[in-house]
Amino acid sequence: MVVSPPKTAPGRRTASKAERRLQLIKATIRSIAKRGLSETTMAAVAGEARLSQGIINLHFQSKERLLIETLRYVADEYRATWEKALQGAGNSNAERLEALVYADFSKPVCDRNKLSVWFAFWGESKSRPTYRKICAERDREYDEMLTDLCAGLIAEGPYPGVDPALVATGLASMSEGLWLDLLVDPDSMSPEKAMRVYQVYLAGMFPKHFAY
Repeated sequence: MVVSPPKTAPGRRTASKAERRLQLIKATIRSIAKRGLSETTMAAVAGEARLSQGIINLHFQSKERLLIETLRYVADEYRATWEKALQGAGNSNAERLEALVYADFSKPVCDRNKLSVWFAFWGESKSRPTYRKICAERDREYDEMLTDLCAGLIAEGPYPGVDPALVATGLASMSEGLWLDLLVDPDSMSPEKAMRVYQVYLAGMFPKHFAY
């Protein structure tokens, strides 16, 4: 009697490939946080992942492709974080705005390695159009959402003379500045303190909706 070989579970090969790619991307994040972009070589990533360079070549073909996919991963995770925060928020503009800005200091976003990655790629975005495009896409979606929510609050207030685009720019810039503080001076800045800074700003801009 001929015994047929066991059938492979559907999608198993695809899942294995996805898991391996994620393993390599996470190793790249750790390497960038330790060494920066220029010193993150294929050999460095292989060492972080405890895999051969051949595996990296198989999945990403080049260091540049690996770096681009790593930036996309961090950008997509950031988008998913604030989208999830909005889904769990209430229906009012104030609740949604608060959820959106506080998501900037949640654990997935404030991971020091990922903050290092953001700043590393931002530093290179001027000379690397692909990096600049990915970062710009992330900023555009977030800024549009912020501006819409600020416009809703201004109309509700009402807060005459307040420009929603300027308020949204201030909020986004504040996040980036506080992320930098978290990265370079964690002893004096924490996610909790950063959120208190936001509370003061929101209460100052929208006193009918927020208190501090």
